[in-house]
Amino acid sequence: MILVDSSVWIDFFRGDATPGANWLDANLGVEPFVVGDLILAEVLQGFQCDRDFNRARKLLATFETFGLVDARVALQAARNYRLLRGKGLTPRKTIDTLIATSCILKGLTLLHDDRDFDPFATHLGLRVVDPSALEMN
Repeated sequence: MILVDSSVWIDFFRGDATPGANWLDANLGVEPFVVGDLILAEVLQGFQCDRDFNRARKLLATFETFGLVDARVALQAARNYRLLRGKGLTPRKTIDTLIATSCILKGLTLLHDDRDFDPFATHLGLRVVDPSALEMN
């Protein structure tokens, strides 16, 4: 299952031709996607007009919504944050730490366009889609 981060969904809904948005567009209906509850909130809160909000909400509702955080994820996210900080790689956003940790613990692959996830892939085994290679790593 592939979890798409808000960094890619936002580009996708804006029509920005980024590698992640292009990969997502090419693989809708092909790959198994899930939407994280926190990501759903992040993406939908950014729409200013009701028409765009409802269009995005309807598309996102076609995917299973996945609960990203529980006590186990929160505790491990704190451990992961501390481990990365100890390596001199302090994550900038708590939500990214929670998303990355949830993916690691639940066996999800992440499609993102946010450098904040790179240390999780390099040091903690986060599986990510490499849209420039047009395949998953």
